[in-house]
Amino acid sequence: MDVLDTIKQQISENTVILYMKGSPNAPQCGFSMRASQALMACGQRFAYVDILSNPEIRSELPKYANWPTFPQLWVKGELIGGCDIITEMHEKGELKTLVDEATAS
Repeated sequence: MDVLDTIKQQISENTVILYMKGSPNAPQCGFSMRASQALMACGQRFAYVDILSNPEIRSELPKYANWPTFPQLWVKGELIGGCDIITEMHEKGELKTLVDEATAS
């Protein structure tokens, strides 16, 4: 399976997935830390991929997503955005609503 197929499979098989540097419990950059904390505060399980240990995904996902930076949050196959968008949605209460609705079905 090539890396694009892997990315597509990860996105399709996980309702909520965060591509980040490190892991939610051990983020490797401030942006990934803020994004994962906002997502964890929603109280639902989510998948994550550490792009630092997956260099192929790190290089190919920005092209596939047409989004140049990490972290990247995907919900139900749709790119939601990066750290600033995730943080802003969390502060407005929109992130929890989005994640709750996505994981309920």
